Amino acid sequence: MTDNTISSAVIIGAGIFGVSTGVQLARRGIRVTILNDGPPANGASGRSLSWLNSARMRSEPYHRLRMAGIDRYRTLFAQRPDTDWLRFDGGLTWDADDERNEIDAAYRHEVSLAYDAQRLSAGEVARVAPGVDARAITPQGAIFNPGEGWVDLPALIGVLLEEFSVLGGTLVTDQGAARVTVEGGRAVGAETATGGRFKADAVVLATGPAVPRMAAESGQLIGDDTPTALLVQTKPLAHPLRAVLNTPRVAVRPAPGGTFSLDADWAADEGLRLRPDGGYDIDEAVVDALLAEAAKVMDGNPKLEVASIGVGGKPIPGDGEPVIGALKAMPGYYVAFSHSGATLGLIVGELLAYEVATGAEHPMLATFRPERFS
Repeated sequence: MTDNTISSAVIIGAGIFGVSTGVQLARRGIRVTILNDGPPANGASGRSLSWLNSARMRSEPYHRLRMAGIDRYRTLFAQRPDTDWLRFDGGLTWDADDERNEIDAAYRHEVSLAYDAQRLSAGEVARVAPGVDARAITPQGAIFNPGEGWVDLPALIGVLLEEFSVLGGTLVTDQGAARVTVEGGRAVGAETATGGRFKADAVVLATGPAVPRMAAESGQLIGDDTPTALLVQTKPLAHPLRAVLNTPRVAVRPAPGGTFSLDADWAADEGLRLRPDGGYDIDEAVVDALLAEAAKVMDGNPKLEVASIGVGGKPIPGDGEPVIGALKAMPGYYVAFSHSGATLGLIVGELLAYEVATGAEHPMLATFRPERFS
């Protein structure tokens, strides 16, 4: 299929939003160049927990978009059932044993949406989610969502880039950071730090936590509530846990090769110190504490060892909702900025490419327009 509205596009950012959009545009016969300030997935996509879900409470449009996102992963999984980087083994969550416990309300809300949910006591968990230490589950019980899963975004991005290359797309990773080029009030391409110029009919800004700052250079306000996040990847471990765990003190997600990904907001708050050069010092004691918290929720309380640590901004818009679509004050300029980048990764690329290629607005993105912050 070829659309006649545009013939070329430049995408800044080779995370999941940028690469997914690039592949979708290339499938439509559009000439696409993706610019990145280093190897693909070197930003937020490379340090994402990547839990595929629409659990708990959020706006109805956001829930629908996330469910469409999960649907696209199911299609991909059906095509690649033996892959080790995309799995649907369910998600298990429980809350702390205090006045903030919302398990009952969350369960009733999920049931009201027909979101597949099972309310379980600690003793019932092993039947559906092996590998969990039942002693860690609080008296209010847990929710198991059998339709949830996880994806390893760097692996997925690699697969998408293979198709992108076959379709004639160009990936540029050796010219440093890029910025949008504006002429006559219109986005006309991008320029890299080394002076490379890339003209295009449309520009997509998909630089994760940097989107609000870069959009502001063109006068577009985007609310920004991005925190600094820390993701610990463990060394391989033989363990039966397959479900994603979202618990009061740690989130645990299986990963390829028998490894696990771990994160917790408190670990980033307590364990990171920003250096004058923009890098971070990491408190090893806090990392050890995070490993210990993960071991507590895993059956047998295994000894977990660090393989790598990722640190950086976790993209979260100011009102928590995705920011997707055209900057209407600047023709040719599009943005993609959202939490839950993994869950939304494929569907955002599909719908944003539809808008870029056709010039039409997709109704599922109606409440997520950038101008709501203006």
